[in-house]
Amino acid sequence: MSPLETYRKQAKQLVRWHREGHYSIGGRIRGLARYRTLTDAQALQLKFPLATAQEIIACEAGFASWTELKSAVQAEPPKPAPRGTSGGATLKPLPRTAAGATVIKAAIPVIFVASVASTAEFFRDRLGFSIDFLHGRPAFYGGVSRDGVVLHLRLVHEPLIEEGLREKESLLAAFILVENVKALFEEYQSKGVPFVARLHKEPWGGPTFTVSDPDGNRILFSRA
Repeated sequence: MSPLETYRKQAKQLVRWHREGHYSIGGRIRGLARYRTLTDAQALQLKFPLATAQEIIACEAGFASWTELKSAVQAEPPKPAPRGTSGGATLKPLPRTAAGATVIKAAIPVIFVASVASTAEFFRDRLGFSIDFLHGRPAFYGGVSRDGVVLHLRLVHEPLIEEGLREKESLLAAFILVENVKALFEEYQSKGVPFVARLHKEPWGGPTFTVSDPDGNRILFSRA
């Protein structure tokens, strides 16, 4: 596929995402100066013809207009694809061990919340996490982290778990291992963090304690 055809497909994909109501399109529309102050909801209400999508793709590629992008791409001689590539894009193999087995690096829990920004602030101010990113205006997705632990937050407009089910089934949103769980419990206790279960010994090991976020999601901390 030629570079220009790749750009055309990307523009058509933007139009499709806008039509399907994907909030992630808002950040890319705000890349155009005239739309810089729009919220995600306002961006989805815009008329969004292919020409606007092409303008966004051109700007993201470093050109002032789609016409300028086309001229630059058409003037550039085709480059032979290097070995180990497909369509000019380098294929990066997954990391492997000496024995040839694929290595899975990490798992990131995704926590469903009614307000990504407010929950991110709770994790920062009460649980000592850093806010890594907030995506959207208003935010519909975000990430927080502390030490080596990463959690993602996703906006949902209605609760996904019926009331009382967390308590009945002891449902957890995340299980986090801690080097010094007693010290962390004391830190959270001093900050008035809402505990579902205070520090205690579990039959299977522990000790552990469990906190609750503003939406009632339960996060368990256990001795590593």
